[in-house]
Amino acid sequence: MASLLRHYSPSVPMPSSTSNPFVDIPIPSFLASTASKQATWLYTTLALVAALLALEQSVYRYKKKHLPGAKWTIPIIGKFADSMKPTMEGYMAQWNSGALSAISVFNIFIVMASSNEYSRKILNSPNHAEPCLVHSAKQILMPDNWVFLTGKSHVEYRKILNTLFTRKALSIYIGIQDAIARKHLNEWLANAAKDPSPQAIMMTARNLNMHTSLRVFCGNHIPEHGAVEISEKYWDITQALELVNFPLALPGTKVYRAIQARKIASKWLELAAARAKIAIAEGAEPECMLDEWVKEMQAPGYKGRKDFSDREMAMVVFSFLFASQDAMSSGLIYGFQHLADHPEIMAKIREEQYRVRANDIDKPMTLEMLEEMPYLKAFVKESMRVKPPVTMVPYRTTKAFPIAPDYTVPVNSMVIPSFYNSLHDPDVYPDHDKLLPERWLDANSSANTNPKNYLVFGSGPHKCIGIEYAQMNTGLVLATASVLTNWEHHLTSESDKVQIIATLFPKDGCMLKFTPRPRP
Repeated sequence: MASLLRHYSPSVPMPSSTSNPFVDIPIPSFLASTASKQATWLYTTLALVAALLALEQSVYRYKKKHLPGAKWTIPIIGKFADSMKPTMEGYMAQWNSGALSAISVFNIFIVMASSNEYSRKILNSPNHAEPCLVHSAKQILMPDNWVFLTGKSHVEYRKILNTLFTRKALSIYIGIQDAIARKHLNEWLANAAKDPSPQAIMMTARNLNMHTSLRVFCGNHIPEHGAVEISEKYWDITQALELVNFPLALPGTKVYRAIQARKIASKWLELAAARAKIAIAEGAEPECMLDEWVKEMQAPGYKGRKDFSDREMAMVVFSFLFASQDAMSSGLIYGFQHLADHPEIMAKIREEQYRVRANDIDKPMTLEMLEEMPYLKAFVKESMRVKPPVTMVPYRTTKAFPIAPDYTVPVNSMVIPSFYNSLHDPDVYPDHDKLLPERWLDANSSANTNPKNYLVFGSGPHKCIGIEYAQMNTGLVLATASVLTNWEHHLTSESDKVQIIATLFPKDGCMLKFTPRPRP
């Protein structure tokens, strides 16, 4: 015991409470080197990221110059979050910020034009800008689709496509349109008899338009199950052609689903083109648009291209389907809503219908009958002015575009002509928010003497080629519905709010209740 106490005597130094027992342990040199390299990579990466973010802001501000718009853009995504759920209020704020204004989305620099002058300048400057629709459009519609072509190639398509919307061609289509409209209206009435509660017509009207367009464009060259498959899949394409979408075609994204839908539709449309060529070669008379296309190329006076492949013809029909099931559906749905909300206009439509039809509501519509319905035409035109199906069409600058004396849009920027302000210009359209078909019945009205403001169908070399077809189909359906049915609009808190997909729709889908209308 004594020896043990001697061992712990005060002469033996005690360890300090602050000493570190590991301080003298040597650290291998390779570990110190690794830690140093990691720190260097971290600091270098952070410095590069900071430099790139600073460069992004600098480039945005350099391109923007003095234009109205955010002084700084959100790193990388820009206005992407706002664009995922666009609103008319948001667009109106952007348009009203200036005749030209700037935003950035995923580092895509965008100049928006809200005035009639600048919008028309974009639409009529093919040497500086080409249509791109939306960023993902070329992936979905294919980059060599005729809608993206310019110059001679585009002109060659126009030569033949113009022949597909002549009076002769429209006289072929109108019988198909009338029969399908009646079929769908009777189905609406049958469904309403089973369930008399108000129903949203957004998808039912779209289905009517898709059925009509497929048979007008392709006739019976596509079997019924093929037409159903196209109709079901095409909604994926509509959703992917919103102004802003996630840009990469990764599985599960809207763009990816749209590309798969396009492949399915193209298969059937190419089959229809091939069958149309065979039918006309065997001496058949045209019964649809593809037949008329093939027949026109054989006409003695035709001097345009005659070697359109099945794929090229299919891509044209594919683009027409987009316009018909999207823009035409928007116009038709708002037509139903406007008539329900304005019974005084509906009464005038019906009076004209009974008079022209001589009270024979079963008589199929003809072009001659439509020409005797000026009030119907005026209503369709006015309805589309108040609620234009398409409010803007994105273009891409192919070179520096001196759009204004004090501003040049940089090359490879998106430049977007907007139509809404032109269509609601109070100097051209007094009481511009009111639905007044009569403004189109006076040849000397400011509406008729300023046609440059009516941009519902665009302007310039890429102006909608199917104006007559679109107005004819919308008018025909509404006219037939007015004599076969009564409908009531069930108002909701979202009836007057706008849902923006690729085109405009009532946010509640337009809730209508249909009942049969007594015969005159």
